[in-house]
Amino acid sequence: MTAPEGSSPFDEVTRQRTKEIIARYPQPRSALLPLLHLVQSVEGHVSQEGIRYCAEALDLTTAEVSAVATFYTMYKRTPCGEHLVSVCTNTLCAALGGDAIFERIAEKLGEDGKPLGHEETAGEPGTPGSITIERVECLAACDFAPVIQVNYEYFDNQTVESAEQLVDALRRGEKPAPTRGAPLTDFRTAELELAGFHPDLAASVEGPSAAPETLRGVELAAERGWAAPALPDEMPAFPALPEKS
Repeated sequence: MTAPEGSSPFDEVTRQRTKEIIARYPQPRSALLPLLHLVQSVEGHVSQEGIRYCAEALDLTTAEVSAVATFYTMYKRTPCGEHLVSVCTNTLCAALGGDAIFERIAEKLGEDGKPLGHEETAGEPGTPGSITIERVECLAACDFAPVIQVNYEYFDNQTVESAEQLVDALRRGEKPAPTRGAPLTDFRTAELELAGFHPDLAASVEGPSAAPETLRGVELAAERGWAAPALPDEMPAFPALPEKS
């Protein structure tokens, strides 16, 4: 959904939130990352207008803002669907089925026999049931591989079948419970939370943050009396640096 021609998508509420974000930091430019998330919560991506908005708010050039927005993959330059589905296809997830999961979802969401590609969207971006898919390099959850994220919430130990069922549920307007993390919302709400604004903070912290697989090492150590060696009273001196020639 776009703003009418000649008007800004960034309303007074967004401008007030922008001031709140900037006020958190000693240097205004340090607010750029959360401010880009705020822009994304409004537009569903970071448009050129969003780039200019951030630049003006922080007294930066559009080139400086663009350099950041194009460096981090969480900032999307094309409009996203209601949900962003991220499939880990790094080594372990790929070996356990991540590539097959992405391929099946891509086929399912594609049209006319053409699979959906990386960062492409099924449906009108931002509308109910629309889904953007992406391959991601690592979701830091190898103990749960293969892993999918929906709007950055985890769905662990996936199979081709469970991933397909998850996508079907999203397209029907359902919000399945993640394996870990906050209850599922939508992409724009997740972006607003990443900017530091929580419409329902109590609900955001309800979900489990750990699982038995992650805690097993700690449990074994406690059962067997294992502990890391204590730090010495005095740290050893660093070796001398060689002289520059």
